[in-house]
Amino acid sequence: MFGKDKASRAAAGVETLIGAQATIRGDVLFTGGLYVEGQIEGGVFADAQAAGATLTIADQGRVHGEVRAPHVIVNGNLEGDVYASERIELGPNARIHGNVHYKSIEMAAGAQITGRMVHAEQAPKQLPNPEQVKGEQLKAVKDEAA
Repeated sequence: MFGKDKASRAAAGVETLIGAQATIRGDVLFTGGLYVEGQIEGGVFADAQAAGATLTIADQGRVHGEVRAPHVIVNGNLEGDVYASERIELGPNARIHGNVHYKSIEMAAGAQITGRMVHAEQAPKQLPNPEQVKGEQLKAVKDEAA
């Protein structure tokens, strides 16, 4: 999965590099390949027209926010929900704190996910509004107390 052959092929498709010393605060919209060695504090979104877009989070890379891309490769830290419409690959150093929504997944020994894994075909068409869920939970508690 993370051998030299794939690494060199992935590097050939990288159009944007966020270096190890860089920190970006705010959402990032990209097409093509985005390789993150630094930090992003915000959402990372592939352009809707970019069917082949790939986000790669390197060993020391860190993203704190929601991720939406067709192809996601993680070997660093990601704090937020991930929506990989095609494929997600998790390397041995991958640490994800959030829900992973995927169509296809490849996971190396050592990768960690703290959250739910939701296959694309099992995902609800529309997630409930958080305020609606909270209201329903409060109503259930009140009903039990009564």
